[in-house]
Amino acid sequence: MKKLRLASSTAIAILGMQPFMFGHAETTSSITEMLSEGDTSLSFRYRYELVDQDGVAEDANASTLKSRLTYKSASYEGYTALMEVDNVTVIGAENYRTPTNGNVGYPIVADPDGTDFNQAYLTYKSADYSASLGRQRILHGGQRFVGGVGFRQNEQAYDALSLSFKALDPVSVDYSYIWNINRIFGPKDSAAQAKRWESDSHIILASMSPAEGQTLKGYAYMLDFGNAAANSSSTYGIEYSGKFDGFAISAAYATQSDYADNPTTYDADYMMAQLSLPLNPVSVALGYEVLGSDEGTAAFKTPLATLHKFQGWADKFLGTPANGVEDTYLKLSGKLGPAKVAVVYHDYSADFGSADLGSELDVVATYPIKKGLSVQLKYASYDADTHASNTDKLWFTISAKY
Repeated sequence: MKKLRLASSTAIAILGMQPFMFGHAETTSSITEMLSEGDTSLSFRYRYELVDQDGVAEDANASTLKSRLTYKSASYEGYTALMEVDNVTVIGAENYRTPTNGNVGYPIVADPDGTDFNQAYLTYKSADYSASLGRQRILHGGQRFVGGVGFRQNEQAYDALSLSFKALDPVSVDYSYIWNINRIFGPKDSAAQAKRWESDSHIILASMSPAEGQTLKGYAYMLDFGNAAANSSSTYGIEYSGKFDGFAISAAYATQSDYADNPTTYDADYMMAQLSLPLNPVSVALGYEVLGSDEGTAAFKTPLATLHKFQGWADKFLGTPANGVEDTYLKLSGKLGPAKVAVVYHDYSADFGSADLGSELDVVATYPIKKGLSVQLKYASYDADTHASNTDKLWFTISAKY
């Protein structure tokens, strides 16, 4: 009954569209004022997800509501504090599988219910650098290597010390030491998918702008996971993006090898190239991305990435197959009235052996009803060849922020 009452109250809040904001964050003269004059806000996201997967007896029908309460203090002598609590509630029957609910007859939908601290950290900022200590969101660039998996109802967050240096102009540097990865499968633990990876990891991202409209980035990720040693790796890479008259390009290269207590010895490469053409009213992007393989022994991994953004929304490549993946894709995006629309087609093959893995069609439309309120319809259809199984997914989402 508690779940039903919570779901009812939060759903009413969405429909009522009443703002929830108390105080106003500003520079203060005492710690007491720092805490009392902070901002408190609420956001909600309702999602219905349908999954039809070959080889699984039932279709998943996941109806969930995420309620988020965020408090950010005012500033005192450069210090601010932030606390954020998320609750995920199942609306109706739990007709889907998570690592902890035991519904083995359904496909996985990685939105378990529960309440947890999403963020809780203290930040200090000066003109030259900033430092954040505690549970926090870390998003590096496009989140291909380090991200928050914000699409899922339970976001990935990091227990970390993060430092950002701006005094090294024209280069900015971000460094984080991470001792816990709070994964999307929490807040409950399971043997199949740990809610938390114990970490002794260092991540570094340096970026600069060599010319107007251009960005050059270099990164190093030394990932050491005590309870997920097979995902421990060291990665070094470089990325370039540039906007020119009538087109834009981006490219990246990285090399990865086993690290710390990883039981497998391997070396693998990553490559990406994309050409974008803004052909009004449609934008066209053609891309090629390779997560390479060490002759089938092991492949390039991105365990901290926002994986849903890459290699198709059907999520069939959350773990890179040992033979690696080559993804050739075409994306069309534009507007239908106020709605943003995108269509993406992927063709997948193995890096080692060149086997056809499958193909995928993705479609999304997002309609802004008013400021802070939007609806989204999203569809993914994966056609399997030699990897995984045929899968169709459909999402309907309502997002409200106050």
